[in-house]
Amino acid sequence: MLMNFDKLGTWRWVLAGIAVLMALFLLLPIVFIVALSFGDSRWLIFPPPGWTMRWYHELFADPRWLQSAWTSARIAVVVMVLSVILGLLASFALVRGQFRGRAVLRAFFLTPMILPVVIIAVALYAFFLRIGLNGTFTGFVAAHLIVALPFSIIAITGALKTFDPAIEDAAILCGAHPWEARARVTLPAISHGVFSAAIFSFLISWDEVVLAIFMASPTLQTLPVRVWTTLRQDLTPVIAAASTLLVLLTVVLMIVAALIRKGKSR
Repeated sequence: MLMNFDKLGTWRWVLAGIAVLMALFLLLPIVFIVALSFGDSRWLIFPPPGWTMRWYHELFADPRWLQSAWTSARIAVVVMVLSVILGLLASFALVRGQFRGRAVLRAFFLTPMILPVVIIAVALYAFFLRIGLNGTFTGFVAAHLIVALPFSIIAITGALKTFDPAIEDAAILCGAHPWEARARVTLPAISHGVFSAAIFSFLISWDEVVLAIFMASPTLQTLPVRVWTTLRQDLTPVIAAASTLLVLLTVVLMIVAALIRKGKSR
């Protein structure tokens, strides 16, 4: 029996070591990018011969980068709001609704997660070109909303399934209107799912590059498109600085989401 426990402990250490090595393998390119953003070489050289903040200064001094970042932020915020609202309505229909075809409808909503993004991008490019939405703010929002909505539905339906509807019924029996009960009882109870949907929707829109390349125009480009365009023209460390800020924003939002979920569980 003691030997079995020893073997179990050994395997745990082995699995933990494999997990650490995999994490290092995945994080190592990000560490290189962060280091390159502080290098004083004009080109992307690792290890950097020296250290400087010059590339961050150039990044924030260039109006093209700032305009692209502002465009990405505006699109991501609008997509986040629409994705949460539509995802909330769709989730109530999928979880509470009693109609035929719910499974088919759910599969339809989740289809953008299965299809390759490039196929969606080509199809939307051809369609938006016909109706005049290509290269417009509305076109960007519609395209990003298609790929963000499935993640919103998954997060909210998961939270809604764990909520006991009897609590909402009790509020209605106490005199609350059904919509008031949903707003004052159900929504606070599933707020962690709604917040997760908002975070994922924002990040998906903020980081999306394939759809943005097809939707972009000379006057409307998101930050990932600006990074892609600069990579093709000039391998300047400003790209590493912009990428580092993108990674930093993603990490901060994920930490905030984890803290809120932890506080909610307590």
